Amino acid sequence: MNALQQLHHAGQSVWLDNIRRDLLTTGTLSRYIGDYAVSGVTSNPTILEKAISGSADYDDTIRAYLAAGRGDAEDLVFALALEDLVAAADLLRPTFEATRGADGYVSVEVSPDLAHDTDGTVSAGRALFAEADRPNVLIKVPGTPPGLVAVEELVASGIPVNVTLLFSTAHYLAAAEAYLRGIERREAQGLPLPVGSVASLFVSRWDAAADPTLPSELRGKLGIAVVQKTYAAYCDLLASARWRRLAAGGALPQKVLWASTSTKNPDLPDTYYLGRLAAPATIDTVPEPTLLAFAQHGVVCDLLQPDEAAADETLARLANAGVDLDGLAEELQAKGATAFSASWSALLSCVGDKARDLEPAAP
Repeated sequence: MNALQQLHHAGQSVWLDNIRRDLLTTGTLSRYIGDYAVSGVTSNPTILEKAISGSADYDDTIRAYLAAGRGDAEDLVFALALEDLVAAADLLRPTFEATRGADGYVSVEVSPDLAHDTDGTVSAGRALFAEADRPNVLIKVPGTPPGLVAVEELVASGIPVNVTLLFSTAHYLAAAEAYLRGIERREAQGLPLPVGSVASLFVSRWDAAADPTLPSELRGKLGIAVVQKTYAAYCDLLASARWRRLAAGGALPQKVLWASTSTKNPDLPDTYYLGRLAAPATIDTVPEPTLLAFAQHGVVCDLLQPDEAAADETLARLANAGVDLDGLAEELQAKGATAFSASWSALLSCVGDKARDLEPAAP
């Protein structure tokens, strides 16, 4: 049993944070599902840009799109993304069915330019979910204040959601509240309660931001402490009377998902986060190099405990060392939204350039 299968055995789902055409056409994703217990897929604009610019795998789809007289770059981006993600969703459909909707999802992101546009996010989310036409597709929505309003609306509509760009326990609790309100609206209307959702908490970006200013004994501690505190809040929510009532009616828990789990500090092991974030009923989304490294030489440490006191002790030490925890959380979310928008612009530019290169010459 390799280390990734050990994570699965411990009750944690491992999702691949990557999608590109050759993962599907070569059978690599199928192998990861079978050999490494991969049970979901996430993606983002940067990943898609690298896939499109670095290969000719998407050229035929682009040519067909142009031949049909369609020239909008954003529509083409979503067409290309959905081809891959729908194929991945079909590969993961048996997992989705076997777990009754608790696992086996892929994520497709609305335009990051909508991070502060509630109505635009809701409209785009509904359109993407309808176009994908798969029950195991999560619509990825940023956890900004306008985004959280959209999360509630989408969940109330029965559309599965991945709430992304969460950095703190407060961010997570706000995402959980949006999800719960959406489910409670369905309950009040007598609608089915099972609607999939995950809340994606970013981990290594904390340490990437804070470590340069910290003494060596505190480096690599911040992200894991935030995870531990958030995991305690997650466990408390699942034990609450409010959640137990909804669960009794068939609601699915909004699982916490640990994102940004590649190691950015070269002084730390390449599998540093993955082995320390194992916890039942959680998800870890993993870049492909980290996935392969962990399968080869990763070690599953003791299971993460919902020990809020221990987390608070570590966070207090970090605060005393000069880390403004609340301020950094907001800064990281704002920078993340800006970075996603920049990646989105780069992706649109990449696809536009490809389309111009492939457009038939005028007779």
